[in-house]
Amino acid sequence: MDALGLAGPLRAALGTHKILTDHQELRTYECDGLAHYKVTPALVVLAESTEDVAATVRACAEHGIPFVARGSGTGLSGGALPRADGVLIVMSRMRRILEIDAANQRAVVEPGVINLQLTREAQPTGYYYAPDPSSQQVCSIGGNVAENSGGAHCLKYGFTANHVTGVEFVTPAGEVVHIGGKAPDAPGYDLLGAVVGSEGTLGIATQATVRLTRSPEEVKTLLAAFPDTDQAGAAVSAIIGAGVIPAAIEMMDALAIEAAEAAVQCGYPAGAGAVLIVELDGPAAEVAHQFDEVEGYCRANGAFEIRIAADDAERALFWKGRKSAFAAVGRISPDYIVQDGVIPRTSLPEVLRRISEISRDAGVRVANVFHAGDGNLHPLVLFDDANEGEAERAEEVSGAILDLCIQHGGSITGEHGVGSDKAKYMPRMFSDEDLDTMQLVRCAFDPASISNPGKVFPTPRLCGEVPGRHKGPHPLVAAGKAELF
Repeated sequence: MDALGLAGPLRAALGTHKILTDHQELRTYECDGLAHYKVTPALVVLAESTEDVAATVRACAEHGIPFVARGSGTGLSGGALPRADGVLIVMSRMRRILEIDAANQRAVVEPGVINLQLTREAQPTGYYYAPDPSSQQVCSIGGNVAENSGGAHCLKYGFTANHVTGVEFVTPAGEVVHIGGKAPDAPGYDLLGAVVGSEGTLGIATQATVRLTRSPEEVKTLLAAFPDTDQAGAAVSAIIGAGVIPAAIEMMDALAIEAAEAAVQCGYPAGAGAVLIVELDGPAAEVAHQFDEVEGYCRANGAFEIRIAADDAERALFWKGRKSAFAAVGRISPDYIVQDGVIPRTSLPEVLRRISEISRDAGVRVANVFHAGDGNLHPLVLFDDANEGEAERAEEVSGAILDLCIQHGGSITGEHGVGSDKAKYMPRMFSDEDLDTMQLVRCAFDPASISNPGKVFPTPRLCGEVPGRHKGPHPLVAAGKAELF
């Protein structure tokens, strides 16, 4: 039976309204936030419960049909890209906040709960949910768990992995298991650490137990304008080097500022080659002392204008330009690639200069927006797909930037994940032995390789194959579609 053949049995089991087979409806789900890659799934299941997910996965497992989980579809690495021969399990209807346990600083949520929604629900109790991707108004907790998403405030508070204490999880065999819980650290192997950030390749989280963080006594936000990114980067190094850990330090270069102004009229200082947004939170006395230090380091490193948010409305305006930056570049370029590499913070000036040189030599514009405090870069590579050769040059520039990150001891992704977009770059960062070890973990969870196959690894490696001599090549190996390990 193929994926489309599952439509009848799944309609009978789950209800007709949860199963989509119409081509035009299926096209709604052909890509995530990385629209450069598009695949129309054979079948879509609109799951409304854990049992819906488990029943769908069991049916897929029985017939060897691949499946992919999708949340809000805001991912930027093609992690939720469907399979043309597979089932897409959409989790966006599973959006209940099941419990807010302020006494134990925990919340239990379904995967379709929107990131910002959880903070809004928790705030009356004096708590909030700290991870805050730029897409937090629309991205879902399940997707954040799958990709180990970060956000502007991950410098101080960490990534999603630092805030998940348990998951309800559907294995690739369709079994429902519970990993972790409300306790800070469950005994035994760290299976939760394997699941968070596994990009859907080990199974599907249908609930998450997450930490809630107490709302700070004081929050102060500063916007500093610099002549160029070198001086802004020097200010960042000075701040962190002094032992001050702000909640967030974000940087935007001149092209990113131009895009943000065109999109949301954020009113950043005219003539800035770079701006820093620095936010501190915590006890009022500590914030006041550190804020004076931050302002001093900014001025000492060439800031020609500093603004301090007078209230929440002005703070929101500071953040509006930064939070809208990815979408904003659509105002100055018809197409763009959002990249996501990491470098040591001290390498910022050198790497940014080199990105500028790569951009100039290739004739491809690059706007830089990034989490400066922890060196997580988000270069936006701009191009027009209508012009012959531009897309290819943009891809080359994008790859050169990732190579640059690796050369400086960094990583090909900080928070967007590998997905479909960066799988080909994995061998540049990891040896064959590294990749084989990762694949052994995947095979332990998913020996049939049906859970989000084709993601993360550069080629689909086979589970259950024994290294050594065999009579003739495996058919998939002979076809160049797989490799043995």
